Amino acid sequence: MSILSSIGRIATQYAAARARYRSERILLSLPAELRKDIGFPEIYDTRNSRRTATFSTKVI
Repeated sequence: MSILSSIGRIATQYAAARARYRSERILLSLPAELRKDIGFPEIYDTRNSRRTATFSTKVI
């Protein structure tokens, strides 16, 4: 694996993370009633609980 391919992979992951966080910020800026209608709080809570479960599994 060359250095350039490593840098390219890191840049791609960084761009994907920025897009994901930007989308979350936009959704969180919507009124609560609208977020509830599209189901965003449930999706967000599920993802966070899954992340917590994954971290707790790795710690043990």
